[in-house]
Amino acid sequence: MKIAFFNKSIEFIRQKVKEYLQAGHEWLLDTAERALSEAYQAAYRIKNIETEQFNDKKIAPKSANYTENIMAYWQVSLNKNLIIIKIKLAEFRFISSLLKISNSVFLEKLNFVDEVISKYSLEDEKNSNNEIIPVSQTLPVNRDEVSNQSDSSHVDNMKVDPVFFKTGAFPRSIGIKINKIKADFSPQAEEQFIRKFQISKKRTRTAVRFLAMLVVVPILTQYLSKELLVSPIVERIRDEIRDENLSHTFLNYEMEEEALNKLKTFEEKLKFGNLIRQAPPISSEVIEEKVRHQARQIAEEFREKSNNAISNIFADMLSLIAFALVIFTSKREIVIVKSFMDDVMYGLSDSAKAFLIIIFTDIFVGFHSPHGWEVILEGFAEHLGLPANRDAMYLFIATFPVILDTIFKYWIFRFLSRLSPSALATLKEMNE
Repeated sequence: MKIAFFNKSIEFIRQKVKEYLQAGHEWLLDTAERALSEAYQAAYRIKNIETEQFNDKKIAPKSANYTENIMAYWQVSLNKNLIIIKIKLAEFRFISSLLKISNSVFLEKLNFVDEVISKYSLEDEKNSNNEIIPVSQTLPVNRDEVSNQSDSSHVDNMKVDPVFFKTGAFPRSIGIKINKIKADFSPQAEEQFIRKFQISKKRTRTAVRFLAMLVVVPILTQYLSKELLVSPIVERIRDEIRDENLSHTFLNYEMEEEALNKLKTFEEKLKFGNLIRQAPPISSEVIEEKVRHQARQIAEEFREKSNNAISNIFADMLSLIAFALVIFTSKREIVIVKSFMDDVMYGLSDSAKAFLIIIFTDIFVGFHSPHGWEVILEGFAEHLGLPANRDAMYLFIATFPVILDTIFKYWIFRFLSRLSPSALATLKEMNE
């Protein structure tokens, strides 16, 4: 009888999984079609602007005689639609890689979108590269205009050879300071200063916006997918299985032990409260009824907790996919963020660098770090509904912080001693 009941359970689960997989396939197909339609509509809006305002030419100042403000308005509309096309095509390509999509309507829309954005892709990439230049690259300079000026006027944005490659009778810093004073009196000094400021402003804005996206997009994806998609499906499946008596309330033994402790505590408090009130003793039937009612409430509470843990698994997977998509579609932003972070870190004083290194190492590999790792691992296990295996946790705590500590020490020995020897000296003094 148990074998028949088990076979019936497996068949029921297989049927439900097949139904939800079919529904998921249809949802993905609809999502791909909707993403491509939105990209097509954005391309169609760009085409309408070209036809009505720029005589079927691309949206550019040389295509029509518009004032600067009007041209800026059309440029904003163009950039907005190009961003929509980029995002929606990335979504369509991702879903197409999961499904085998073959539709002539899709091909026609893709062909139209490619025809529209082909006028702007290379130009936008060229403009972007000209507008935002990483710190490690050299700004374009007109050699004819500044042939009589010292090259040190661009010292903030140009690569400079190490000090030991250039030697002279006087310290090199004196020459740099004199050349900087000369550059400040040059006719192009104000223009170059404004241009550097604009480049730095755009780089900072892009970097901060991208870093915010790396945090906000996965969190929103996890929350929205869990509340709108994953949790309703998990609750529906587990409710149907519960009606068939095919599932358990608890995901692991720790949940079951916690529920039993709660029930025992409730029963003991009930008896203790009756004793200290000096009231007539409660009959065993009343106590049993109250305990049974409390047991149902505890079971429902842990069922919701189990549903939440299962939903967290799938929602976290979708969140990781969203994070990977942001990284995959933002190669240019990653270069800008790297340049921005290098600029920020190298701009810190030696004491600040040493202070941050000490805080970071003490938190993750310091004397008190095992307690923090234990809390993190327990919280992560509870988040996913897994039992907190003490042996595995202690093994992780005994190995991973040691590996991190080795990496930190190697980085300090290998790179920090060359990049900032004074910061290394400050770090040693603060540790001592």
